[in-house]
Amino acid sequence: MAAFGSEILQSIVSALLMGMVFALVALGLTIIFGVMNIVNFAHGEFLMVGMYAGLLFAKMSGLDTLTSLPFAAVVGFLLGVICYYGLVKYLLRGPMIAQLFGTFGLMLLLRNLALLIFGSEPRIAHHGILVGRSFVLGPGIVFEATKLTAAVLSIILFVTVSWMLNHTKVGKALTATALNPEAARYMGIPTERMNALAWGIGSATVTICGALLVNFWPVDPNIGLLFTMIAFATVALGGFGNIKGAFYAGIIIGFIIYIPPLWDALTALTGNKTLQGIQLFSLKYTFVYLAYFLIMVFRPHGLFGIKG
Repeated sequence: MAAFGSEILQSIVSALLMGMVFALVALGLTIIFGVMNIVNFAHGEFLMVGMYAGLLFAKMSGLDTLTSLPFAAVVGFLLGVICYYGLVKYLLRGPMIAQLFGTFGLMLLLRNLALLIFGSEPRIAHHGILVGRSFVLGPGIVFEATKLTAAVLSIILFVTVSWMLNHTKVGKALTATALNPEAARYMGIPTERMNALAWGIGSATVTICGALLVNFWPVDPNIGLLFTMIAFATVALGGFGNIKGAFYAGIIIGFIIYIPPLWDALTALTGNKTLQGIQLFSLKYTFVYLAYFLIMVFRPHGLFGIKG
């Protein structure tokens, strides 16, 4: 029983840390939707780009993958701005269906380019200051250094973005563009630049997350689909465009994912033959998709969103 208690505490710790990482994955999607009211289906592929950028920078420079974060941020920002001016700017002139198919096409383009350049073999950072290290707190409670660092940086980025939006001229211009782009234009705000900036910032946050994630999660060209769905579920739960909501929702998603392993541990502890036949670990992401479905059906504005 004591071992099961330790497993519960370990699952809570893991859920909190990974929940903050999932929140960081969703941050960029929240920013882009909040400013432009457009859903980016290629969001997971931007994360994939950040993961590959982190690996390549570390390999080419011989430095730790943590030093790749500024590089990943620049790559993400430039990629976001290029995608806006090269594609999204024109999609906004068309109907919503054009925006959906346009970003879906961008997703396929980035995925297949990665497949062409890097191949299909999964890759992960094998060396680094934090890779393979952990901190033990009490009996059986382990904090993996890579996940702890990612969680701390997630908090820092959320605080930074929130401060920027609420206390700077650029942030207030972004907010004004999100609330009423036509009125913002009349007030002299360059809304097109604000849209490009939103894509740049949103893309930079997710590529930073990718460079952090590759320290403990393997990357391949198809990794984007999983994280796109997790990001969609997180944003939907928190309320589309709600920065704080995305943070809290990411933690909730983390707990949803770590409930199945707890169930499996409980069934193993009880020794019940019938319950042991119900293994939920392999279905942990299914519960995320189910939560996404239920949110969209019963509370489409999210737990922390405002009814429109």
